[in-house]
Amino acid sequence: MRILGIVPARYASTRFPGKPLAMIAGKPLIQRVVERCRLAKSLADVIVATDDERIAAVAAPFCKVEMTRSDHPSGTDRIAEVVERTPCDAAVNIQGDEPLIEPSVIDAVADALGTAEISTAAVTIRDPTEYGDPNVVKVVVDVFGNALYFSRRTIPYLRDMADKPFVDQLTAFPFLKHVGIYGYKRRTLMRFVQLPVSSLERAERLEQLRALENGIPITVVHVAYDSVGIDVPSDIARIERILSESGD
Repeated sequence: MRILGIVPARYASTRFPGKPLAMIAGKPLIQRVVERCRLAKSLADVIVATDDERIAAVAAPFCKVEMTRSDHPSGTDRIAEVVERTPCDAAVNIQGDEPLIEPSVIDAVADALGTAEISTAAVTIRDPTEYGDPNVVKVVVDVFGNALYFSRRTIPYLRDMADKPFVDQLTAFPFLKHVGIYGYKRRTLMRFVQLPVSSLERAERLEQLRALENGIPITVVHVAYDSVGIDVPSDIARIERILSESGD
């Protein structure tokens, strides 16, 4: 199976304009992400998908770049444009703001595409501050590892422990935090982007719910990696500190 790793990158960002070009310990953020992707064993190629010439110019020396339309509503639509014109069987959508992404996570999501239509990842929540944080998306899965639901609410609700501290509830049940990386079979991706925005997707502002509402199963692989992304400029110092401690 020929699987592409595609990193959607846009310049416009309300919280951090030009984020893909931000310097992280001497390298642009987009380069750090691509270098991590290249360590994955499952990807036939790594492509940066962007509509911005500035990002393309920076990425071109170290990565294949595909220019896309500027009117895409999401990164998924952007990678779908690339997949439509590029020979492949599947693609992994890798977030462009995670310079520490573990290659093993990419491989796990890619490997799941052997049987899955869509795959993603989740990690057990250990930090009590994430328990009720709506920016930390939770997921529950069935016994076969398929997603039952994703929510910004904490799910499931532990009725018998509802009055207990968050740390006790985390000990009692393995709550799962969704890690924002997706794998798609080619045909499934092309079908997905043609579907209208669903009611649950609109309510939670979670794109993956469109797949579940339309009967497309999502396989969730359990990983140890806890995503560390860059949302605002102040996050750079934290990433650089981690890189320094790891000797990178």
